[in-house]
Amino acid sequence: MIPVVYTQLPHGEGLQLPAYKSEDAAGMDLLAALPADGEVVLAPGARSLIPTGLAIELPKGFEGQIRPRSGLALHEGVTVLNSPGTVDADYRGEIGVILINFGTKPFVVRRGARIAQLVVCPVERVALIAGGRLTASARGANGFGSTGRSSEED
Repeated sequence: MIPVVYTQLPHGEGLQLPAYKSEDAAGMDLLAALPADGEVVLAPGARSLIPTGLAIELPKGFEGQIRPRSGLALHEGVTVLNSPGTVDADYRGEIGVILINFGTKPFVVRRGARIAQLVVCPVERVALIAGGRLTASARGANGFGSTGRSSEED
C-alpha cells in the first residue's frame, strides 16, 4: 500500500474516511461534506460542486481519479460531470466532486451521501518531440467509430 497523507477539513469532521469496501476494490467512496441541516437538490440537467471535506497529499508520480458510482448512475442518472476528474500530486486543496443529474427527477444530496469514488493511479510523463514523423499504422488517422460499432457484426 502507498501511504497518502490526508487532512479532514472542519466541515468534514465526523464523516467516515474513504475506505476500500472489499479486498479487491479499486476505488474508495467519497462522501458529501454538506451541513447536517443542509442539502443540495439537483434538478434534472443541473450540476453542482459537492465538497468532500477531504484534502490529500499524493506522492509524486500519482494522480487521484474521481469517478462516478455505478449505482448512482444506473438508478438515479447521477454521475461525475468531468469524469474522471483529476487530483494532481501537487494539489493540496479540498477534493470537490462535480455531480450532474441526467435523470428525470430531482436528486437530493445530503451529508454523508456516497457521491463518487477515488482511485489512485500511477502517472507516466512524456516528452513531446516537435517535427517528428509519425510511423504508419493500419488504422492511420481513422477514429471516432472507424473500427466499428458494437451493434455491427463482423
